[in-house]
Amino acid sequence: MRDRADLTERERAFANEQRVARLATADAEGNPYVVPVCYVADHQRFYSPLDEKPKRAAATRLRRVQNIQVRRAATLLIDRYDDDWSQLGYLLIQAKPSLVSPGEPEHARSLVLLRAKYPQYLTMNLEAQPVISLTPTRVTSWGPALHPEADGSIPQMQPGRGLNFLPLARGRRSVRVFEDRPVPRQVLETMLEAATWAPSPHGRQPWRFAVLTRSETKERLSEAMGDEWQRTLMMDGQPEETIQIRLEKSRERIRTAPALVLACLYLGDLDRYPDRDRQQAEEVMAIQSLGASIQNMLLAAYSAGLDCGWMCAPLFCPDTVRAALDLESGLIPHALLTIGYAAKDPRRRPHRSPNELVVLFD
Repeated sequence: MRDRADLTERERAFANEQRVARLATADAEGNPYVVPVCYVADHQRFYSPLDEKPKRAAATRLRRVQNIQVRRAATLLIDRYDDDWSQLGYLLIQAKPSLVSPGEPEHARSLVLLRAKYPQYLTMNLEAQPVISLTPTRVTSWGPALHPEADGSIPQMQPGRGLNFLPLARGRRSVRVFEDRPVPRQVLETMLEAATWAPSPHGRQPWRFAVLTRSETKERLSEAMGDEWQRTLMMDGQPEETIQIRLEKSRERIRTAPALVLACLYLGDLDRYPDRDRQQAEEVMAIQSLGASIQNMLLAAYSAGLDCGWMCAPLFCPDTVRAALDLESGLIPHALLTIGYAAKDPRRRPHRSPNELVVLFD
């Protein structure tokens, strides 16, 4: 355990990896008050926002804000628990707090940092609220994740440590009905960047994406695909009334989704083999990686507070989709993602446990 007024590079890295901290303040009588907060750090200070969630009182009347104004003292605790106790650690930061008002250059810089760390803030109006600034006066750190081992060597910080992935994977859900709210462009760009980090055969990234937000384009695609759906449903011998109900529901999903991403397979850059079997395996790998890129987008959207649906209809009418959107022939439409803010919580299907799905664990 060490005390000082500044942070080491390892401590800064540790602080940047964690997603939540506890902010402790006290009122004029010394009564403590602790609240979990989002935060971000630059090279001198820590910042915590007062977000736009509905409050019964103005932000300046929040208890932590009033305490800061009275006592001008605060403590920030950043910690990490892991079942692997070699990864434990915490930072206890005693600080001089202040409020950074909207319109100040420091306020704008802090919002840039906060939105880079928390994509959810991309869709929130933080400009109207002050930001809490914390200037460290004393830093205490503890744990094997932060300090050299007994022999003096420094344990390597593994990328991704401290990120709790399972809640993200469990929380993602398939949504069919969305609010009539536009999807921020920054979120769409974040989703597309997330897709580029998916694994792919030989790093060729055999996918291309079409992003649709204009009502006219969505309507055109809906009508074109609707005609094809009607034809195929009639081939299945379904009753006319059933066909019309299913057709209208599918059209409605496309028309009313605030944004769509059409995921296409692109085989133009794949390795070429003289035998059919290896070439077919190459194409299967490309399809698998397309699925991985789509999953990245779904998780990125959910982490930003949005939801998606995954429609496979383009697989059954790729020529129709290409013609409706005037896409080049080398693009093979595979999936259509509907994106937006869920209008209601969907009914979730039960998920099997790993014990039911794992056939060998040797």
